[in-house]
Amino acid sequence: QVQLVESGGGLVQPGGSLRLSCAASRTMLSINAMGWYRQAPGNQRELVAMITRGGVTNYADSVKGRFTISRDNAKNTVYLQMTSLKPEDTAVYYCRAESPLGYWGQGTQVTVSS
Repeated sequence: QVQLVESGGGLVQPGGSLRLSCAASRTMLSINAMGWYRQAPGNQRELVAMITRGGVTNYADSVKGRFTISRDNAKNTVYLQMTSLKPEDTAVYYCRAESPLGYWGQGTQVTVSS
């Protein structure tokens, strides 16, 4: 099993930045991939970004060039750096580990509003 704890959400103005963190309960070297998903009210949960154990990254078209996923293996933590935030980025953001079973974190709210 893998426990995931997200942090870093909050309220930010359009154009602002936030960094989300996801701490895993075991070494990420044993996890195939880590991802960030989001779910806005009335919408399905969607993939935002993913990073594999080998370091390959993948992004949703809507966030390319604005969001960056990275990881710190020593801290067993994955980050999502979000810049140029837009109101449509407002959602609950979830961390997921593929190991190979899937595990979800509890989610963290991101609200982009003036």
